[in-house]
Amino acid sequence: MILEEPHKQTKQLVESDLRYLSPIKIETKVEKKYCYFEQRNIKYIDYKDPIFLIKFLNAQGKILPRRITGTLQKNQNKLNAAIKRCRQIGLLPFVTDDLR
Repeated sequence: MILEEPHKQTKQLVESDLRYLSPIKIETKVEKKYCYFEQRNIKYIDYKDPIFLIKFLNAQGKILPRRITGTLQKNQNKLNAAIKRCRQIGLLPFVTDDLR
């Protein structure tokens, strides 16, 4: 009898410690990203419109990735091609310090 009681106390102590070792679950609402081109039903991305293409560039002139913009893969490929063509004809800079 005397041996069983300390065993129960240590078991309770271990269970309570384990409860706090697991990470705390914090519910955060993650906004789902939607493709800009699918929402607006844009089929063709015009490379001759640098004002529109600047939306998808960061301040250094680099193309923003899909995980940030939320565009689909096929539209991201079209966007990349349009930005690169726009750079080739000189409407957008290749590298800059402050694009926006």
